[in-house]
Amino acid sequence: MSGLAVLLLAAPSFGLSLQPPTLTPLFDLSVETVPALVASAQPDDDVDTGGALAGEGDAAESVSEAEKTEQDDYAAQTKERNSLIKVHRPLGIATWLAMTATVVLGTIQYYNLYGFFDDIGSNPCVTGDAIFGQEQCSGTPWPHLIGAGVTTGLYAATFTVSLMMPDPDDLSSGKGEFASTLRLHKLLRWVHFSGMVAQALIGVFIANDFLDRANDYETLQILATAHLASGFITYGALSWAGALMTF
Repeated sequence: MSGLAVLLLAAPSFGLSLQPPTLTPLFDLSVETVPALVASAQPDDDVDTGGALAGEGDAAESVSEAEKTEQDDYAAQTKERNSLIKVHRPLGIATWLAMTATVVLGTIQYYNLYGFFDDIGSNPCVTGDAIFGQEQCSGTPWPHLIGAGVTTGLYAATFTVSLMMPDPDDLSSGKGEFASTLRLHKLLRWVHFSGMVAQALIGVFIANDFLDRANDYETLQILATAHLASGFITYGALSWAGALMTF
């Protein structure tokens, strides 16, 4: 009998066993242990990962909403500007035509009353050479007054529309030729506005007989000259401003 066979038979007799040794597992995978492992694998309660992700989502959504609002506002301003341009242009042309007639009528009125720096005894009203007849030398100069009233009304409407017109692209702040033209157009707007105010104030003062023509002829002639000069300056500024945006 071989040595291995003798050992196998003798081992039980001496209370020995050939069973393999018991090994303690590195991980206890019993039913009670698995939930504990799963729980330990979850993030700590103090670290709110979901909240951080939600915060990032809210921020992105806020930026998106802001961009959408800005785009909507830009589109609305562009649409409003295009609509007002369609009104501003014909009003500007009508104002220019009315002012042309008013300046012509005002020049005629000035010539009749004061000539070209004539004294009180040699102006056309005294010599009988008044344009449109001697009736233009006294009373209310209705043609010029009506022309001035129509011009003022149209001008006020045109000026108001120009102030209401938005500039979403901020075109006047650019560096190109169009930006320079637009800046000059806006500057001329304040020149002819100042001229309109000056004309109105001087015209009202002259028309209400605060001064006597017989005793204050020279003063009235100076005021009328200033009124006529402001009229030409206003007309020139308005014509220039219109030409810049037309040609």
